[in-house]
Amino acid sequence: MFHRLQTLMPISVESIRSAAILIVDDNVHNLEIARQILECRGFTRITTESNPLAVFDVHLAGGGQPFDLILLDLMMPHLDGFGVMTRLKECGNASPVLVLTAQNDTQLCHHAFAAGASDFLSKPFTGEEMYARVNNLLIAHLAQRRLYHENYTLEEAVRQRTTELEAAQFEIVRRLGMAGERRDNETGLHVVRMAYFSRIIALGDRMENTDVDLLFHAAPMHDIGKIGIPDRILLKAGRLDDAERHVMNTHVEIGFQILNGSDIPLLQRAATIARTHHEKWDGSGYPYGLRGDEIPLDGRIVAIADVFDALTSKRPYKKAWSVEDAITFICGQAGEHFDPRLVAVFEEVLPEILEVKEQFKDHSHD
Repeated sequence: MFHRLQTLMPISVESIRSAAILIVDDNVHNLEIARQILECRGFTRITTESNPLAVFDVHLAGGGQPFDLILLDLMMPHLDGFGVMTRLKECGNASPVLVLTAQNDTQLCHHAFAAGASDFLSKPFTGEEMYARVNNLLIAHLAQRRLYHENYTLEEAVRQRTTELEAAQFEIVRRLGMAGERRDNETGLHVVRMAYFSRIIALGDRMENTDVDLLFHAAPMHDIGKIGIPDRILLKAGRLDDAERHVMNTHVEIGFQILNGSDIPLLQRAATIARTHHEKWDGSGYPYGLRGDEIPLDGRIVAIADVFDALTSKRPYKKAWSVEDAITFICGQAGEHFDPRLVAVFEEVLPEILEVKEQFKDHSHD
């Protein structure tokens, strides 16, 4: 912190002289003397107030903190300096307060500091004494304010950079997912649709928003392992034989190996999805035959989203199913292929899913 303050110093003379100063004293003569002392030393923004009850209107008129320094008399009628400091604190005042008083009492000083005073100046005082206290308080206050704004600017820059990096990660993952999908789908919009389907189902299942966002951006990578499958199998126009099916099924492990080992949460989620989205609720899926809740939630959600869109999309090896037939299939597989709870969610959010399907439909396929 000391180093940071050093880099911010010195505060310019112009900044100090243009600081906003409020002087509060019920004695008009004292107000005028204080004003003259400060004006003679170049201060240009001085406000005086003889009614302590009016201080709050003056203070709030500037948005809650219009002054860089407040000079405050303690002994005043109607509301003394302690009361003024208490009410200023309630208003959110962060301006330093220089207390002016004719009573040179140690206990009074302690009371004033406890009430929020930053410094103490006993009457009578010379112009040089007042100038020195005012100058020092303003330097400290302006340096602190500049440091606050610098920290805020740096934090905003870090937040902006973090947002940009996250957006870049999401964009790279999305485009890689589309690149993999284009090997057996002309437009690659499958990964866009199923990502939105996954998001809608997750929200319907009341998943935490942060997890929903990661799922949404990770889902497009579910079939990235298909880049390792030979075209003669991937693009075969017909049913695969057992040997070909075995090779095709290896895409989940290929995808997992591509994505695994990263410390980036997005890629960790994508690796899990790639490996588990072909597992089935009844344990008949692959690659490990996981059943029920053994299957990660992301994999269970993506399984429904992926199958629904795959069924209703035309591929080189099949025609598109009707939406009605696909819905019937999904619901009929509750408790077998799919998590029955998530199938119920799927049915509830179906109108939103169909809106997305229409929005991102493959025109060349329809």
